[in-house]
Amino acid sequence: MPLILVLGGTAEARELAAQVPVLSSLAGRVSALELPPGEVRIGGFGGVDGLVAWLLEHRPVAVVDATHPFAAQMSRHAVAACRAADVPLLRLQRPGWTEQPGDRWTRVPSLAAAAAAVGDRRVLLTTGRQAVEPFLALTRVVLRAIEPPEGIPASWTVVLGRPPWSLEAERSQLVEHRIEVVVTKDSGGPAAPKLQAAREAGLDVIVIDRPPVLATNVVPTVPAALAWLRPWMWT
Repeated sequence: MPLILVLGGTAEARELAAQVPVLSSLAGRVSALELPPGEVRIGGFGGVDGLVAWLLEHRPVAVVDATHPFAAQMSRHAVAACRAADVPLLRLQRPGWTEQPGDRWTRVPSLAAAAAAVGDRRVLLTTGRQAVEPFLALTRVVLRAIEPPEGIPASWTVVLGRPPWSLEAERSQLVEHRIEVVVTKDSGGPAAPKLQAAREAGLDVIVIDRPPVLATNVVPTVPAALAWLRPWMWT
C-alpha cells in the first residue's frame, strides 16, 4: 500500500485509520493518548520546514489533515508544507454545531472575546487546559480538563476527565457547581450533551467560532475522505 499520512487526534482520524492502512501522526500533548489502529508516530515535525523535509523524505501519496477544528497552527503548517512538497492535501473536518430551539447562544470569534462575555458569572469552562490564559482574570471558574493544568488561580475548581461526558454527568455538574454560563469551542460532531444540559437548564452558552479552513479540498465525513483517497490507495 502507498503511504498516506493522517494528521490525527480526533475520532474521525481514528475511524479513518481503522478502515485503511495509514501512518497516523499525533502531537502527543497529553500523556494518555488514544492511539488509532495501525502505524503511529508521536511528536511534532518542527514547523513548516520540518514537515516539508519529512514529506520529501518519506514521499506519502497524500496527506489527510484530520486534526481538531481548533488545531489552527497544524492546519496552516499542513497547507504550506503540502504546497511546498507538492503533496495532495485533504482537510477532514466534522460539521460545526447548529443552534436548536431553546438554546441561548452567544457566538464569539476568540477565547479573549469569550472571557469578556462571561462577566462575573460562575462559568463552566470546557475549552481545555491549553486555552485558559484569556480566562485567568476570572475567579468563578470550573475548568474541565483531561490532565491537571498548571498556573491557574487557587479559586478555580478543576474537574478531570476525558470527553465525551454523559448527559447525566453534564446535568449533575451544572447543578453541583452552580453554573451560570457555559463556555465551549464549536468542536462540532454529534450533538454535545453539555449543550442539551445547558438548554434544559436555561443557561447561556458562549460558543467560540472555529478558525477559517485554509485547505482547498475539504470533506465532512470519513466516507467522503475515503472516496477522495481512492485514486491513491492502490497506485
